[in-house]
Amino acid sequence: MIRIGLLSDTHSYLDPQLFKHFDSCDEVWHAGDVGALVVADQLRSFRPLRIVSGNIDQESQDLPAHVRFTIEGFSIWMTHIGGTPPKYNPLVRPTLQLNAPDIFICGHSHILKVVRDPKLKNMLFINPGAAGKTGFHLIRTALRFSLDGGQITDMQAIELGKK
Repeated sequence: MIRIGLLSDTHSYLDPQLFKHFDSCDEVWHAGDVGALVVADQLRSFRPLRIVSGNIDQESQDLPAHVRFTIEGFSIWMTHIGGTPPKYNPLVRPTLQLNAPDIFICGHSHILKVVRDPKLKNMLFINPGAAGKTGFHLIRTALRFSLDGGQITDMQAIELGKK
């Protein structure tokens, strides 16, 4: 079993509350729009970090545009601009249709959303919303959940307060 803390769209602001909320997590995943690289550095020093670049970030070896990996029996694809079911980003839609992961994670919209897509192998779509203070969202959010041998458990939405 592995416990995940998931956030996105920090836009250079890392809320200190996240360290408390993610204290029980084994890894932290960031779905892009990191902003200042000090945010990524702080997260890396806290827990192992899987991270992608967003549209405000410079893509690099440390901030790739996409990551695909397998963990606890799940194939995962994380990118920043993925769209939302059924209106996926045209750049990712063909790959999703040919090789949908079990879990597709993205950010960008600043809207927390967790939903299954029955048209894509019942793929779980996850967007943790925005944890930063920049954007049109009203409440800053993140997610915490567990992956355990092909089971997703204990999914929790975390409200960090008004931006």
